Amino acid sequence: MKILDRYILTTYLKTFISVFVILMLIFVLQAIWLYIKELAGKDLDLVTVLKFLMYITPTLIPLILPLTILLASIMVFGNFAENYEFAAMKSTGISLQRAMSGLGIFIVGLSILTFFFSNNVIPWAEYNSYNLRKNIAKVKPAMIIAEGQFNDIGEAFNIKVEKKSGENGQYLKGVTIHQKSGKNFAGNYTTIVAERGELASAKDSNILKLILYNGYYYDDTPPKKIKERNKKPFTKAAFKKHVMNMDLSQLNNIDLDEKNIDDKYTMLNVAELNYAIDSLKIERNTIVKEFSNSLYNRTNLATLNLTVTPKKDSIYTGEILDIFKDKRIIQVLDYAINSTSSTQQIIKSKQAILKARNTNLYKHGIQMHKKFALAIACIILFFVGAPLGALIRKGGLGLPMVIAIVLFLSYHFIGLFAENSAKNGNLHPALSAWFSTLIMLPLSIFLTTRATQDRGIFEFDHITQPIKHWYNQKFNRGAQFDTLNGSTSLVTFEEKDINNYKTLSKITSISFGIALVLGLLYFVFKNNKLPQFAEAGIQVSAVAFIVFLYNYIKSSFAFDKLNALTANKKETIIQKILGAVVYPLTHFLRVDKIAFGTNYNPIKTHNSEDFYTERPITLSQNDSIDFRAVSKLSFLFFSIALILFLSYFILKNNEQPQLALAGIQISIISFIVFVFNYIKSYLEYVKLLKIIKHKQEQPLFTLLGFILYPIIHFNRRQKIDA
Repeated sequence: MKILDRYILTTYLKTFISVFVILMLIFVLQAIWLYIKELAGKDLDLVTVLKFLMYITPTLIPLILPLTILLASIMVFGNFAENYEFAAMKSTGISLQRAMSGLGIFIVGLSILTFFFSNNVIPWAEYNSYNLRKNIAKVKPAMIIAEGQFNDIGEAFNIKVEKKSGENGQYLKGVTIHQKSGKNFAGNYTTIVAERGELASAKDSNILKLILYNGYYYDDTPPKKIKERNKKPFTKAAFKKHVMNMDLSQLNNIDLDEKNIDDKYTMLNVAELNYAIDSLKIERNTIVKEFSNSLYNRTNLATLNLTVTPKKDSIYTGEILDIFKDKRIIQVLDYAINSTSSTQQIIKSKQAILKARNTNLYKHGIQMHKKFALAIACIILFFVGAPLGALIRKGGLGLPMVIAIVLFLSYHFIGLFAENSAKNGNLHPALSAWFSTLIMLPLSIFLTTRATQDRGIFEFDHITQPIKHWYNQKFNRGAQFDTLNGSTSLVTFEEKDINNYKTLSKITSISFGIALVLGLLYFVFKNNKLPQFAEAGIQVSAVAFIVFLYNYIKSSFAFDKLNALTANKKETIIQKILGAVVYPLTHFLRVDKIAFGTNYNPIKTHNSEDFYTERPITLSQNDSIDFRAVSKLSFLFFSIALILFLSYFILKNNEQPQLALAGIQISIISFIVFVFNYIKSYLEYVKLLKIIKHKQEQPLFTLLGFILYPIIHFNRRQKIDA
């Protein structure tokens, strides 16, 4: 191993181990806090607690390891860049790829080890921790009778206490006891209610002695004979004092090492998961087949005598019910209704069973693919963190920690949303397991490319320029520009061509926006149980989409005509098709191209057949237009968000929860759009203040703008107009 590779690897390992240990301690403490209710009051020995922690720790690796790799990569490479170590490497001809190559081999090896760990160690830990938790839950339940909730005392008793008092909590007030009986303690027939009670047994006794005062005893155990059950007999008695003795010997002699559950999907490795998935699929298909046969047999079609030949001219063309008498008609209809109703109930119950089976199947599929996805995620997150650290040029635990947490939370929550969607059957299990990893893949490629080319994370001109021209299409700009070969090339644009494209582009944008908004509202209304609004919205959305397609095609032809004047490449058919799907992006790019051409070429306005004028636009006017356009948008979306937010309370108070919920959801969307435009308008406003050499706005005043935007809006407009 070369000195450079050894230096980078040792530096990385020091940071990696430190971060891993710190994160492990944090997550273990979080796990203890999560399971504290299962451990508290059980009088467990130290060995059992250590066993519990030992089994829980490996299950935290899928969370800790990706975050550790990401954070350590950002910290190490950020520190190298901050201390100009990368600059020293580049001066000797060592590129970033070369610096990352040795560490990359280590990460690949770590990812392979991670796969074997998740395939063997984690299932073992899940198996032991799950069984240990189940056994701990059975230990000394008498010690954890909590106030205000029902507490299971073994399988036979369920106790609720309103209030506990006394030094050891032995005095009880408001006691309710449900005593179970029958096979497997399935019946809940005996209820005891008392004003107060007292726990009188010794602390380590196997008998729980409970003395109850001033209460009632109620029992409605059904008799064995069916005729007597119809009378619904019961027993009721009042008492001044009642003593209950509960045998806890079985509960206090729990074997904590007992392991009788081994088929949970988190306890299986890849081979076992494959086998379980095949078995579950066969089982599901068998259930579906048997159910279809059952429904078919309910129709009695199989028992019909199909060999009977009908008499000639025996076809009856009237109503079939007219054949029967009135009494018989009622019987036939009653039978049909009952048969249909029972069939519907059977279908609903079978749907619930199949849904549970499918969810279990999906969980097995997700778990299997997550083992592979975790290994690949380690590699991808390294190629996110390493170049990102080189780009931000910051080491330590400050900025790298913030960036790593934001990226990891995005990665983690995307994975959770995808996993929940897959469990509901809305997403394929394989795709859900890989979803967050696949989203991080383009980011890793993008950051690695940027870092190796020595470029910044973002070139904001490419982002802000299209937005800058979004609302400026009705204004024209003139200037000249130098071409690549040094000569000046001028193209004369016909104003009618530009205006034609602008008009079509506006109609296309509006129709696309309407179609998109109504399409999103369809899901909002549907999820809030408003099918009428949802159906109306999707219909209008479809009409708007048709209008959008028509104008999109026309605007494409108009764009090609303008594009030909500047000798630019025409859009391909694939670009046009993709452009319809991601129209806002297409619109930005087209406007940017047209604005680029009109910025550097005169625009011809016809005054007569032989004369035309060329009109430029100044920089300060451009900036003023940008600010006004974005501030108007901010004001619009702030108003929408505010109105819908207020309407939420009005609708809620008027017992319209569905409309209220839909309103608050749209209000949140509008507020997010407002925040984006507010930030953009602030940047444009700062630029204008610099041009007019005016004092900059106070930060507190800017922050208040999020709440009191109308005041800020008119104040800024007044300054600019002045």
